[in-house]
Amino acid sequence: MDVIKTTNLMKDYTLGKVKVHALSGIDICIQKGEFVAIMGPSGSGKSTLMHIIGCLDRPTEGEYYLDDVLVSAMPKSALATIRNSKIGFVFQSFNLLPHLNILKNVELPLMYGGMGARKRNQKAREILDSVGLGDRLKHKPTELSGGQRQRVAIARAIVNDPAILLADEPTGNLDSQAGGDILEIFNRLHSEGNTVIMVTHDRVVAERADRIILIKDGKIFDGDPLI
Repeated sequence: MDVIKTTNLMKDYTLGKVKVHALSGIDICIQKGEFVAIMGPSGSGKSTLMHIIGCLDRPTEGEYYLDDVLVSAMPKSALATIRNSKIGFVFQSFNLLPHLNILKNVELPLMYGGMGARKRNQKAREILDSVGLGDRLKHKPTELSGGQRQRVAIARAIVNDPAILLADEPTGNLDSQAGGDILEIFNRLHSEGNTVIMVTHDRVVAERADRIILIKDGKIFDGDPLI
């Protein structure tokens, strides 16, 4: 079953008098439970594709189906609902709230979803324990290493049991040891049945996935995207 399907996906931006074709006819299918890496050099269109897959943006043309629902034509308010219920995001820069401890950071999506205080506290504790941070619950993000902060970001992304875990350069700010530990978590989440889509320019990172989608100049590319 395809959890994601795009047909002739296009995205144009206007910069002054110049029209930039960020995506030029992307056709992809990603099945439920797959671990896919979207790989390409800087400026290839991979981040634009991630924003559309993550319902952060809409295509200029083409169709995007998420769980067999056509979401590419939905208004922004409807996209926000889809995004909050079906997609977990992990960013290179972590995007944690520095004034909250990590337990409260992970509870936030559950609070926005209307879950009661006791239940969300228990679930956030369980998720943080699953990523090896059960003994750091009261620490704030600034008191943790980069690798630990990314673990918190993963915990926050998966606490709502999303259909898709979308990671944008998740190891980009980490050393090789911490990056390897993060990739092991993604491999474990995938083995547990999660759909994982990881955007990266790093071939070593991409090769952790089951399948690599190569993008160059806004198009699916059959050769080496770094040439």
